[in-house]
Amino acid sequence: MRSKNTYILGIESSCDDTAAAILCNGNVLSNVVANQAIHQKYGGVVPELASRAHQQNIVPVVDQAIEQAGISLADLSAVAFTQGPGLMGSLLVGTSFAKSLAYGLDIPLIDVNHMQAHILAHFIENEDTEKPEFPFLAMTISGGHTQIVRVDAHFKMTVIGETIDDAVGEAFDKSGKILGLGYPAGPEIDKRAKLGNPKAFKFTKPKVAGLNFSFSGLKTAILYFIQKQLKENPQFIEENLDDVCASIQYTIVGILMDKLKLAVKETGINRIAIGGGVSANSGIRDALKEAESRYGWKTFVPAFEFTTDNAAMIAIVGHLKYLEKNYADQSIMATARLKL
Repeated sequence: MRSKNTYILGIESSCDDTAAAILCNGNVLSNVVANQAIHQKYGGVVPELASRAHQQNIVPVVDQAIEQAGISLADLSAVAFTQGPGLMGSLLVGTSFAKSLAYGLDIPLIDVNHMQAHILAHFIENEDTEKPEFPFLAMTISGGHTQIVRVDAHFKMTVIGETIDDAVGEAFDKSGKILGLGYPAGPEIDKRAKLGNPKAFKFTKPKVAGLNFSFSGLKTAILYFIQKQLKENPQFIEENLDDVCASIQYTIVGILMDKLKLAVKETGINRIAIGGGVSANSGIRDALKEAESRYGWKTFVPAFEFTTDNAAMIAIVGHLKYLEKNYADQSIMATARLKL
């Protein structure tokens, strides 16, 4: 006989992290992530290598999540997995495993949209963070996505702004590559930005109408700027790295905040929640704190462990869907370009 508690296994495999988590009634019992260091030497994720690593990692990662949670497979109420968006080969590994496990255990299978999970990570039971009230605006910022979403209920979301080219995380990583930093460059730029002058160098913000974003022009402007400076002084990067990082971060955070201010003005909603890997950036966190006191916004920032790709966020969506008996069937397929 199954427990009255709801135990959800979440599986995340959209990119290069293999992750599994167990939630009991919305509380995290385990949250295991296996990173793939192999991509660092290529300066970006190699899809074929990522899918192979997922195949190697998924069984031990799920085993570890079950063991850390102190439960057995027989206790599971449902299996939730990332259906998309993401890299097709990576998604197939997680999808196939989740379908097989749910079928073998004869328990519900629950499909999860990765972007929805970044937003609903705010609803994981956590004493240290407050849950946003509906409606709120969510800004999802990561290596592959930049969106502003109006959230009226757990499963009623409307994208009101998104990037028309590069994602914000990509802008950080490509800028870092220009500066000779390792991959991923975002955390290193953030670290160095704290030591530099954010107004040392001025980069023009792209002019994009409405609530949409563009980062490709900024990336090109940074490339040309660095090339010009290096012609005049071959030691320019070495001598000015902290200031350049601070100026890049200041510009990118400025672009994000300008669009958020416009979104608040257009919708009249001043509750702002952020999610995705770039929400770990100290610059955007500081800017949101400042907006709380300056504009009277109420801002919600997830705990660090729920910002980057993780399975706890998949499991919380699984938990919420389980309560509604919103299940998938065995014919469901991984979808690389799944829309929110």
